[in-house]
Amino acid sequence: MSEFFKKINLMTEPYLIAEIGINHNGNMDIAKKLIDATNACGWHCAKFQKRNPDVCVPDHQKRIERDTPWGKMTYLDYKHKIEFEKNEFDIINKYCIDKSLDWTASVWDLDSLEFLRDYEIPFIKIPSAHITNNELMIEVSKSGIPIIISTGMSDWKIIDEAVNTIKKHTSDFAILHCNSTYPAPHNELNMRVIPLMKERYDCVIGYSGHEYDLEPTILSVAMGASIVERHITLDHNMWGTDQKSSLEVNGMALLQKRLKDVNLILGSEKKVITESEKPIMKKLRG
Repeated sequence: MSEFFKKINLMTEPYLIAEIGINHNGNMDIAKKLIDATNACGWHCAKFQKRNPDVCVPDHQKRIERDTPWGKMTYLDYKHKIEFEKNEFDIINKYCIDKSLDWTASVWDLDSLEFLRDYEIPFIKIPSAHITNNELMIEVSKSGIPIIISTGMSDWKIIDEAVNTIKKHTSDFAILHCNSTYPAPHNELNMRVIPLMKERYDCVIGYSGHEYDLEPTILSVAMGASIVERHITLDHNMWGTDQKSSLEVNGMALLQKRLKDVNLILGSEKKVITESEKPIMKKLRG
């Protein structure tokens, strides 16, 4: 097991990943503010997404015109517009190092995997959209970098196949329970699968949440999640499909505070007379 996952296993609180994703809208000032929020709210990692739009955008969508804050443009041009490249990621890398803050990204194609290998990142994320992309899963598994996999839009068969693919090359992975609806409805969150995942795969298990509120994420930790990932934004009204199901900064701070003591409150499985109860017991029982 990597030092990264060993560290998570020793933590008394969940490892918090702030999914900035593409909520920066291609603007480095916004990205820095979101990194600042991640750091100020006591979260552990700022996460982005890395794509080669020429590869990732389906051919039938590339030429579709779209209204954007920068005017009307093709969907492919829009994707290039908001995509960070080496200059931006060099800035992100230094900015996070200066704050002693972890950062990383989801990879959406092989070009992006090679791109990220130039940086010292704690893990690589495989998004739910690519859990069935065997070629990408295999190459990420061979990278020597710890892996975190999201499991939205997946059943046990799909997850089993993904885990079996990865295990041929590495045992250094974690799995996040996830529902890929934005926002995810409460009646489809199915938190009871988290302890089943821990038993089935014998690895670090976490939760990637897309719900509007905080309570389901808190419940995920009570059910055994050691990693929590939530999308973050400066303002729900900003441009972008992920903004409305993201946490604003005040929500980030509230969630961190509520999650901090969950494992402390859960305590152990031993039923004992606690130290604070002993003088009460002496008084009431004689």
